[in-house]
Amino acid sequence: MSAPQLVIGIPSKGRLQENAFGFFARAGLTIVQPRGARDYRGSVKELPGIEIAFLSASEIAGELSRGAVHFGITGQDLIEENLPDPASRVELLAPLGFGHANVVVAVPEAWIDVHDMADIEEVAAEFRAKKGRRLRVATKYINLTRRFFKLNGVSDYRIVESLGATEGAPAAGTADIIVDITTTGATLAANALKILDDGIMLKSEANLVAALHANWDDAAREAARQVLFRIQAEEEARTRRELRCVLPATPEAALLPGLEARGVDVLSHVGAKLTLLVKKADVAVVADSLVAAGARRVLVNAPDYVFTRENPLFDKLEQALRKVS
Repeated sequence: MSAPQLVIGIPSKGRLQENAFGFFARAGLTIVQPRGARDYRGSVKELPGIEIAFLSASEIAGELSRGAVHFGITGQDLIEENLPDPASRVELLAPLGFGHANVVVAVPEAWIDVHDMADIEEVAAEFRAKKGRRLRVATKYINLTRRFFKLNGVSDYRIVESLGATEGAPAAGTADIIVDITTTGATLAANALKILDDGIMLKSEANLVAALHANWDDAAREAARQVLFRIQAEEEARTRRELRCVLPATPEAALLPGLEARGVDVLSHVGAKLTLLVKKADVAVVADSLVAAGARRVLVNAPDYVFTRENPLFDKLEQALRKVS
């Protein structure tokens, strides 16, 4: 069997995997696991030469850093935590709209006078003076914590690496405050913890990430171009709408230039018949201007894909690769 042209790392289980499958499916790329869910290698039905590697989300970050996979889907929090200098190893090509979570600093609700990171420095000084020890911070995010605390001038603390449920550490007496990831904050509240006013360290979501030090030969770049061409087409379709109408006469001279100035693409203009591609947020405004110009009805359709000559995602990848070549 010949070596794959392109390797894509995808989460091996759970909601992240489901969302990753859905993301590629929307772009017309069907992920296949020939031997079922326990198979840790897969393929893309529509594009031969692409291998899917099923890995844990944290493993994907490491494989991207080593260049063992070309693309990966993983959270920004894992990229920032596991890679000392992410910008030199990977390029975040596109946020994917799922896997949203925040990495936060949380303290006991009973600390009524503690509201922000400046207060944490004062608390740390009190712990040193009154208890003879440093403030203990429980977390799985050791590197993120160190960088964030340094940025905020907090230095007198000790990290307690969390191996279990981080939010339970203060109640168990193994730590004083925590740094953890949360989606709604409900688990923190259930453990009598509150997020500091300026304690959101990172707003994370799943990203399509490119490995800058993978083997980007001509075959890999062409496979990447085809994948990103489809992803871009789905993204374009999701954010735009097709508008069609018939005006009672040939449009007045100022109508089309005015629409184009709003970013409207004129797909077809035959006599009084217009077909437009419009940003989803602008549909009502553009439709209103067409009705004002004499259109009796304006039909709005959601396209499945919008393929364009431009491929911004691939251009972004090429630009990033040039920086490290």
